[in-house]
Amino acid sequence: MFHGYSGTSNGHYRVGQQREGRPRRGRSGTGGGFRSSHHSQQFQERNPVPPCTEYDKAYFQAYSDIGIHEEMIKDHVRTSTYRAAIMRYQDSIAGKVVMDVGCGTGILSIFCALAGARRVYAIDASDIAVQASEIVKSNNLSDKIIVLHDRVEDVNIEEMVDVIISEWMGYLLLYETMLPSVIFARDKWLKPGGLIMPSHATLYMAPVTHSVRYSESIDFWRNVYGIDMTAMLSLAKQCAFEEPCVETITGENVMTWPSAVMHVDCYAVLAEELESITAKYKFMSMLQAPLHGFAFWFDVEFDGPQNVPSNEHLHTLGASSEMILHPNNKSKKRVKSNEAIVLSTAPEDDPTHWQQTIIYFYDPIDVKQDQIIQGSITLSQSKENARFLNIRLEYSSGGRSFVKETVMR
Repeated sequence: MFHGYSGTSNGHYRVGQQREGRPRRGRSGTGGGFRSSHHSQQFQERNPVPPCTEYDKAYFQAYSDIGIHEEMIKDHVRTSTYRAAIMRYQDSIAGKVVMDVGCGTGILSIFCALAGARRVYAIDASDIAVQASEIVKSNNLSDKIIVLHDRVEDVNIEEMVDVIISEWMGYLLLYETMLPSVIFARDKWLKPGGLIMPSHATLYMAPVTHSVRYSESIDFWRNVYGIDMTAMLSLAKQCAFEEPCVETITGENVMTWPSAVMHVDCYAVLAEELESITAKYKFMSMLQAPLHGFAFWFDVEFDGPQNVPSNEHLHTLGASSEMILHPNNKSKKRVKSNEAIVLSTAPEDDPTHWQQTIIYFYDPIDVKQDQIIQGSITLSQSKENARFLNIRLEYSSGGRSFVKETVMR
């Protein structure tokens, strides 16, 4: 279970309501004693450091909890994919300087050191950095790994780095708003032609049907030991589906091929491009089934060094590139390099601790085979707390149109 989630015994988790911040992972790094380089001074003048808010402090504090780090490390897909990527690009790491943004226990930093990195700056603002320092010492790597207990925006490092590695992805890819910290590190310290791991990310969405889930949470109240409790239905729908749910679905729940909401080039994307993202979608259902909502998941790629950044910093599927996604059009994922290692959180792939994020409707929509489902999705940083995501989902099908607005806290 993730910190800050309220859960049920059937494994469905809904965003809790009691906290100021529900981070998924402890985040980013002081290191004391380092002088700022001339480059860093110039960067600082052009890019004011964002303040550390009370929400940020609560976020970092939450990731002092060992359970979160245990959950991530035990995620074999996540951890083994990062290790495989490090070994794939060992030639770009050996003898080089690496920065690990949001290092947590330091496991990725240690992987890089074992791959031959000359020096690794392991940065984390959470108190888990204290344990990371001890882990580094226990593994006799203090000569290679420097643990910095502060935000990456606040550390002082006197040299440029060859590699930036970070496990920054949150639910809906962008939840927690950690990618801007990676961008900050990239713009301040990454050498031209340096390596970013992962290099690219894609967020997907698809309409889903999930009658079992709906029945468990809603239809249950229609007849409870022979008692009519339909008066509970409205409250049950609100409690179960008001906010996004993080749970595992299967390919059988997905009604059509997914649509890419956004593609991110980590070498080129700008922080301000992530503040609000809108994409249009248009699906053709492969099934006759009740439409219960939309599922979201992501892939990240480890695609090696990139000497020339792409012109496509962040691409969303909008009107100019709109397509109908149905069985005869399987362009559901962008073309990937043959060399790329991919970490996927898709329903058809091995499960991860990210699972999938589902935005459920309060009431399902009956959909026929080949019926069009279309609309738009907007993800924007919350004004209340930039680590939260405001979500506006517009959808229509069968001549009916709806809007659902929610917040991932």
